[in-house]
Amino acid sequence: MSTTDDPPADPPTTAPSFIPLEANPELLTSLLHKLGLSPALAMHDVYSLTDASLLSFIPRPALALLLVFPLTAAYESHRLAEDALQPAYEGAGPAEPVTWFKQTIRNACGLVGLLHAAANGPARGFVGEGTPLDALLREAEPLGPAERAALVERDGALARAHGEVARRGDTAAPDAADDVDLHYVCFVKGRDGGLWEMDGRRKGPLRRGDLEEAEDVLSEKALALGPLKFLEREAADLRFSCVALAGSLD
Repeated sequence: MSTTDDPPADPPTTAPSFIPLEANPELLTSLLHKLGLSPALAMHDVYSLTDASLLSFIPRPALALLLVFPLTAAYESHRLAEDALQPAYEGAGPAEPVTWFKQTIRNACGLVGLLHAAANGPARGFVGEGTPLDALLREAEPLGPAERAALVERDGALARAHGEVARRGDTAAPDAADDVDLHYVCFVKGRDGGLWEMDGRRKGPLRRGDLEEAEDVLSEKALALGPLKFLEREAADLRFSCVALAGSLD
């Protein structure tokens, strides 16, 4: 269980709020490109985590996997138990195996997931020099988690791009102040070859295991170490979706 010293998982109601992002690959791709990610990469729907024939439609290697899932009582119980054993993350600088962002903006889990996808692994090399995303990641690298979160909060270019894209979903966009029970988590392969679970609601990034050099985030081992664990815990809830960052089909 959590202790009184543990920070709350969610930003307070007084925190800045963003319109929640729809888990639409075209929408997410648009935001990444607007911020400065190369058109050589795009987000793709992942229709199955277990059917090899459906996974074969995703260009490989897959550089990041974003899982959208419900914040159920079962998940929250698991999170509290696991986080109680973790120290607060204090990593900073280029020696980090991954670059992690704490979420301090309400309903910004989709944006934080995209930052994790673009900031880590080979995807970082596809961020255009001098773009808003490049400027943010360069400034964030030497900072600790609190300073990084503050940097994201005051980044006007990031907020404007997010607002423009979030209003273009296939469904009516919820209000920025609404309570939303679906959450994004990102899986990436770190500089150390490990599979990392990147979630701004947690105490820090979570290393889920080792991957071989040829294994990406959609490899059988990576899926077993990460996303499939969520499905095992929440087998009765079908509100799951996945998108992967990989090479563009255009």
